[in-house]
Amino acid sequence: MPETPSRILPFGSLVAAMVTPFTDDGGVDFDATAALAAKLVDDGCDGLVVSGTTGETSTLEDSEKEDLYRVVAETVGDRARVIAGTGTNHTSHSVEMARRAERAGAHAQLVVTPYYNKPTQAGVLAHFEAVADATDLPIMVYDIPGRSAIPITTETMLRLAENPRIGALKDAKADFSAITRVLAATDLDVYAGDDALTLPWMAAGAVGVVSVSAQVATVAFRALVDAATAGDLDEARRIHFALDPVVRAVMTHLPGAVSAKQILRLRGVLPNAVVRLPLVEADADELAPVLADLAEAGWDVGAAGTARVAGA
Repeated sequence: MPETPSRILPFGSLVAAMVTPFTDDGGVDFDATAALAAKLVDDGCDGLVVSGTTGETSTLEDSEKEDLYRVVAETVGDRARVIAGTGTNHTSHSVEMARRAERAGAHAQLVVTPYYNKPTQAGVLAHFEAVADATDLPIMVYDIPGRSAIPITTETMLRLAENPRIGALKDAKADFSAITRVLAATDLDVYAGDDALTLPWMAAGAVGVVSVSAQVATVAFRALVDAATAGDLDEARRIHFALDPVVRAVMTHLPGAVSAKQILRLRGVLPNAVVRLPLVEADADELAPVLADLAEAGWDVGAAGTARVAGA
């Protein structure tokens, strides 16, 4: 993995939101998980989110999640930060998953805004503080109102930043004004939570990205993050434009877990593209625009079911 100043960050800088590989019959494929984690770190990731949204956390059993945390932590050791997706909309359940993550050897945790039950901001604050108080694991807060139904207001985020165990924010709200206030008023490590916004968020002071697309184009995303960190905006802009069709392929046509697994299968990284219901695998018509975007990016997507690209 390239030596970069970002490696001292407690959550990393290029953080892949890992898929969870499954066997053909739908069980968790721990061997494929370990192989994927090792490849991502070898190619430049210094952080891995395990059992996040893209990891199909909502259809994993608690015991499967704990085993995934452990397998990835044992695989990558101290070469990358293992960030366990522990957040749910049930505070005591989130606390339990935080304890399981700590027991399994995770370095940190990603905690999403409580979804579906739409708490007040006072409830949001109390939820995160309860999870933070349960273990010594540092927390990356995940603000994604498109999935949680409510945003974390800037005022609530400023209060959360006062908690010593809350060290980072994955921002998927796409509100540049709000994130500017957080960057200006707190010491939080801010991460782009939208792959396409990596460059503008880093130009404003974010330290990196938590990315679905990075697991299919790790080398290019590593170069983008490094260029932005170094202040080389010309190079960062060039890579940003080159990655745009790849990000579209992964993020705009299908659920991220579905598209990422299909691309990883095409590239020979995963043996299959199995997902768990209610997600279903893409059919040929659904996959066509994904392949068209990859072709636009210069990927050689052959009829034999392979995809190759230099520097991805």
